[in-house]
Amino acid sequence: MLMHVVNVNKDVLKANNEIAQSNRKLLIRNRVFTMNIMGAIGSGKTTLIEEAINALGDHYRIAVIAGDVVAEMDASRFERLGVRTVAANTGRECHLDARLVERSLADLDLKNIDILFIENVGNLICPVDYKLGERVRVVIVSVSEGDDTVMKHPMIFKSSDLAIVNKVDISEAVDADPAKMKADIKQLKPSIPVLLTSKNDRISIDRWIEYIESYIEE
Repeated sequence: MLMHVVNVNKDVLKANNEIAQSNRKLLIRNRVFTMNIMGAIGSGKTTLIEEAINALGDHYRIAVIAGDVVAEMDASRFERLGVRTVAANTGRECHLDARLVERSLADLDLKNIDILFIENVGNLICPVDYKLGERVRVVIVSVSEGDDTVMKHPMIFKSSDLAIVNKVDISEAVDADPAKMKADIKQLKPSIPVLLTSKNDRISIDRWIEYIESYIEE
């Protein structure tokens, strides 16, 4: 089988990583805990961020950078919850980059933020190489994407700090095995924590919230 490998321009990644390091230093200086939330369209990124806002909003000052190609629908959902939100539209790009996050940070009062969620553009490939300045990388995959999705997108799981297999309550309906998906993730990166979640299962959502709080309390 003939296979072609496409390499991302090293100069582009170097420039991005330099800005990401600057973003990270700025966030650390202002004591802002930041999560980069990645996943395909429909994986449940927005819903899980909303659940976190609802659970933590009375105790922490929260803001969101909502990445999207054009639309601002997700940003509007966060704003309705009363949190400061910046819509970061990427145009034709299928991922956020550090420069766009840098511009978004300039629109936020970081001294009055405890937690910053960065919702990346819906994609399991493009965001992998682009650091943004985050403390934690989270990848969310829905059972509706198929239980072979993990092995088709290995790099995003290898580069993440937490993996979430979401919408497990519909696994039978879509003929997917959450246990297989978790095992595949662990095969790719044995050290990564894996959560199985559903918005209809409060216990699983609480585990997601507890994970966030474990970092804030470090």
